[in-house]
Amino acid sequence: MKPTTFRWFALAAFISMLLIIATGAAVRLTGSGLGCPDWPTCYQGQLTGSLSLHPLIEYANRMVTVLLVGVTMVTFVAAWLRAPRRKDLIVFSLLLVVGVVLDAVLGAVVVYTKLNPWLVCSHLILSLGMVVLGAVLYHRAKYLYGAGMRADVRDPQMKRVARLLWLPFIAVAVAGTITTGSGPHAGSSRGQLRARRLPFALSDATIVHAALVTLFICIVVAIYFVLRRQGAPNKAQRGVLRLLFIGSLQGLVGVVQYFTHLPVGLVEIHVCLAASVTIAVTQFNLAQTGRDREVGLEKQS
Repeated sequence: MKPTTFRWFALAAFISMLLIIATGAAVRLTGSGLGCPDWPTCYQGQLTGSLSLHPLIEYANRMVTVLLVGVTMVTFVAAWLRAPRRKDLIVFSLLLVVGVVLDAVLGAVVVYTKLNPWLVCSHLILSLGMVVLGAVLYHRAKYLYGAGMRADVRDPQMKRVARLLWLPFIAVAVAGTITTGSGPHAGSSRGQLRARRLPFALSDATIVHAALVTLFICIVVAIYFVLRRQGAPNKAQRGVLRLLFIGSLQGLVGVVQYFTHLPVGLVEIHVCLAASVTIAVTQFNLAQTGRDREVGLEKQS
């Protein structure tokens, strides 16, 4: 298999990681988390549930997970068939398979614990981690890695800053999941067992989350001005501006959704934007090292 062909498999796997987050959020926001109270069957040994809204949404999400397992496994096989074979692509492809399986198992535990809010939070954090893996796999599928390959660090200090940026971002992500776990969208609906919420006041969790988001955005702004002052390449500056734009948009949506009492549409957008910020932080880190494109994708970076 040619590297150009494998790149499409890597892209499909990457997109599938985003699909996990979007569909998972839809299940919670529609109150369909207990639409299928059993796992892997839906209800009392029945493979599918009744033709009502919540069982259909929950079961559809499970079918999406099955599809994603298939996509990641096919990508793993494609990594083995790729010529020349690269160990790093095989490892990242395998990690995606393991991640999707763990996500499915964690989803089962979430169902059997009646939507334990701590586990629901862990579910989202794991999914964001898989988005990082998917982004890295797709990036590596486009560039040459390995001994003897070009790996020019553009600015050692900025590379360290990029790595340190993960700390405030992770703090923002964790605080965001805790805020969501303290809010009204528990994942269950009327007539079902009421899912527990985290033992924090929504207003307090929101203040902490907002403060961390503000800190994160200020750090990104500072990084941009440092790059601009140093006369960094336009591509590097655009990457930071993209991160700043997405992060600011995420913050704006968060403010609006809070003062409009968390409408499900805005919360879904907020969750999807969290995945977008995750991608932007990952790409910012990857962009700190210049590499050559794979054969068939020749273009200096």
